[in-house]
Amino acid sequence: MRIFVLGGGATGSLIAQLLVRQGHQVACGDRNPERARRFLGRKSSIPIYPVNARNLWSIVKAAKNCHLVVNAGPAFLNKIVLRAALRLRAHYLDMASHQSNSPFHAEQLRFSKQFLAKNRAAVINAGVAPGLTNLLVARSADLLDTLDTVQIRLYESTGSDEPVSQWSSDAAFDEAVSRPPVYRDGHFHVGNRFGEREMFRFPRPIGRAAVMLAAQDEVVTLPRFLDLRVLDVKIGGNDFERLRRLYRQGRLRKSSGGGKRFPQTPTPRQMEKLLAGGTLYHARFAAAVVAVGRMDDHHAMVRYDAAFPSLHQIRRREVYTSPIAWATAHMAALFVKHFPRGVPGVHPPESLPAKTRQAILSGASAYGIHVTRRLTLLMPVDDEE
Repeated sequence: MRIFVLGGGATGSLIAQLLVRQGHQVACGDRNPERARRFLGRKSSIPIYPVNARNLWSIVKAAKNCHLVVNAGPAFLNKIVLRAALRLRAHYLDMASHQSNSPFHAEQLRFSKQFLAKNRAAVINAGVAPGLTNLLVARSADLLDTLDTVQIRLYESTGSDEPVSQWSSDAAFDEAVSRPPVYRDGHFHVGNRFGEREMFRFPRPIGRAAVMLAAQDEVVTLPRFLDLRVLDVKIGGNDFERLRRLYRQGRLRKSSGGGKRFPQTPTPRQMEKLLAGGTLYHARFAAAVVAVGRMDDHHAMVRYDAAFPSLHQIRRREVYTSPIAWATAHMAALFVKHFPRGVPGVHPPESLPAKTRQAILSGASAYGIHVTRRLTLLMPVDDEE
């Protein structure tokens, strides 16, 4: 396919390189082509075009004749990029929602009829969290007879002597200032920022960690496509603890321009220098999905744990990026590899055909993403009282 990747930062540049390895013809667009070139590398032959992503026609001009638009820019640009893909009669893929008009709706789903009319497919929230986490919840629903409660737990940790953005500073700021959606007793609610603190045990080497409510996109799509009663997402680790402290100090407010406190994501060359100088000395990312429902005549629990390469494991591959950017880019590339061109409309990961979902999960292990599953039968349903 001819693929246009909008956004040449830490995640977009790596997606572009992975897609070239898959055999696609790839071009990038970015508001700052010189900075995007530093992410791609001077030796890369991938062309980069200057694009103002706030201008639909700027995108259309740069992405002319492409088959697929990959939106690796900030989520608040989603609507513009979706309209550009429709103008181009191209397929579309992104990695996050913005929920700009409603905290309980993924704005991309409103374009489903238009993509159906163009006989084109759009896959949304197709990264790691959301993305892989959605697939694991859908897989849990396939295993259980009925699905009742789902917990998604994430861990983000960076060890550094000065603040370092793991991926997008815009996304981190949105995550910090947005009120987290939760789904309880079959209804959407808004939770307290950094609320409902609890301890959760991640696999080694992380272990027990405090996690708190977070504004994540899984909550706004999964209950619309799967029959469940309770769903929330919580994040732990020192990155999220740092956001919590800043917010409680009143230093993160949309009105006060708090986003300026987030440093720009380091380029691979800058990341290499941070590692060599000891300023940045570790980073980890992990995800877990715990689903409870019924299987035969028992209550049952399915738990998935996803382990991603650490900062040093990625460095040994001579790739200089963060675990979150690495995981998001590799999952997005898998969604492209198994893109459902024959299924028009707008699809979050959980609504993709079962064979497509399974192919993406199977491909994750080839990229070094290790997913383990544990199924536990709980008390019989007859003994519930």
